[in-house]
Amino acid sequence: MLVTQSGGVRTVTLNRPKALNALNLSMVQQMYPLYRRWAETDTVKIVVQEGSGEKAFCAGGDVASLYHAHKAGDSGPGVSKDALTASFFREEYQLDHLIATYPKPIISILDGITMGGGVGLSVHAPFRVATEKTMFAMPETALGLFPDVGGGHFLSRLPGELGMYLALSGARLKAADLLYSRIATHYIPSARIADLKDRLVSLEAPPERMHESVSYALDEFTDPIVEAPLMEHRKMIDECFAGNTVEGMLEALHKHAGESEFAAKLVTTLGKCSPTSMKITLKQLREGAKLEIGEVLQMEYRMAQACCGNHPDPSEVGKDFYEGVRSILIDKDHAPQWSPASLGEVTEAVVDAHFQQLPSDRELTFPHAK
Repeated sequence: MLVTQSGGVRTVTLNRPKALNALNLSMVQQMYPLYRRWAETDTVKIVVQEGSGEKAFCAGGDVASLYHAHKAGDSGPGVSKDALTASFFREEYQLDHLIATYPKPIISILDGITMGGGVGLSVHAPFRVATEKTMFAMPETALGLFPDVGGGHFLSRLPGELGMYLALSGARLKAADLLYSRIATHYIPSARIADLKDRLVSLEAPPERMHESVSYALDEFTDPIVEAPLMEHRKMIDECFAGNTVEGMLEALHKHAGESEFAAKLVTTLGKCSPTSMKITLKQLREGAKLEIGEVLQMEYRMAQACCGNHPDPSEVGKDFYEGVRSILIDKDHAPQWSPASLGEVTEAVVDAHFQQLPSDRELTFPHAK
């Protein structure tokens, strides 16, 4: 991670370009205390977040490290694999919550791949800038996980059923669709980002007006963008993803598949995802729509610990996370053996177990909010 200072602007650059700036625990542990300190420092006016290299803002959390620790049985001398998965998700979610509740403007520059953990860092900031290189996705159901990092909050609040569609399918969006779905707030070509950062340095406003000043500055650099491809499919998305069961959603898509290539591809895509992941994701978004961001992250922390096997009764929860990571990221055979293997085998008891409260000393808390 690199930090640069120019006037009242602090720029944080995720600096693992060969790994597409994948977020690991070390990076989180650097960012969290830094952001807390800046929140209390009068000379810091604005925080900018960006990625190093030409390809990515942040391609996701470094879940491969969790897989390797799981296979090895530990994460280092005296550190259990359970402690690693508990710490990784806890500290990542605490950082996400800090960003979501930050008192100063944070601007996320999504200039490239933005997925998973990179979404958590960026989407909760008030200003989210897409460029012509942006590619956004939450592909966790294909990994045996669920769209975490606050996905239950922001996805459930997108227009219509766009959030459920993105959460279950892991669909990839570019700038026009990000603006249409309200995930991005601005579109600025990559070539103008440097000039934007110079403009931010020149801003002068009292703290209570700085968000407004940043908004005006971003508007100065924003370009018009073409019509969003998602608009063509919006009616079908809202119709098919409005149900209360994944089976019902698939049935609705099947009805359109004969006449719609879009629906047919979705049927195929969902058929490859973890049945358990899809069912817990459905409940996550429906519940998340009723909760504040902190409550959502606490819910998702319980879900993440269940997916990693850190559950009061591991036999009650799904076992797909490590298999999904193996198949997609490690062996890359793209042939995960999900367990249970079908939607019908994923019982309500299994789904509900992922949302079970943890012992009080293991629940997620937010030290910065005290």
